[in-house]
Amino acid sequence: MQKSTFLDPLFSFFENLHPVPETLKLDYLLNCSLINIKKNKFIISPIDHNESLFFIISGCVRGFVKDRNKDITTRFAFEGELIGAIRHPDGIEIHSKEYLQALEDCTLIRIPYSVIELAYSKYPEAHIVGRKIFSLHYYMASERAILARIPMAADRYETFLKSGACQMDRVPLRCLASYLGMRMETLSRIRAAEQVK
Repeated sequence: MQKSTFLDPLFSFFENLHPVPETLKLDYLLNCSLINIKKNKFIISPIDHNESLFFIISGCVRGFVKDRNKDITTRFAFEGELIGAIRHPDGIEIHSKEYLQALEDCTLIRIPYSVIELAYSKYPEAHIVGRKIFSLHYYMASERAILARIPMAADRYETFLKSGACQMDRVPLRCLASYLGMRMETLSRIRAAEQVK
């Protein structure tokens, strides 16, 4: 595959993990699509069929769930990252509890789970790439789980900063406060105290 395509950023992401054959790239090219989502719009919500994973070419995305009328932010993703709504590994759930929302205008590659399964059935390299992606996402989920269990808000914020979380200036404070499990006033007070140090 010599010509440049809209999937080049995704293929570069794959190639950084493990080389993939041209025929795999062709399968992706035939089945994936480029989508643009406006700021604050949902990429996926519980009323949608949870049939695709998304690679972010540009923009910022947050995942969240609703508890009564309250949003609880679960994660953020930026350019060069994959994000998908929570999905059972066996694919038995048609809908997800999680929302994915564009926090900025976003350009995404939609990757149907069906093409991922096709790649697994045809290419050993897909298993290597998939395992490495799974390991990265498992590590990030573990870090989020540990962060959520730190009882003191100030300690949670400090741990969050030490984790090397970058690009958070692109995230609205209300979303960051929700992610850190604190009220916006608490987050503002902690940030003000950090700046005085």
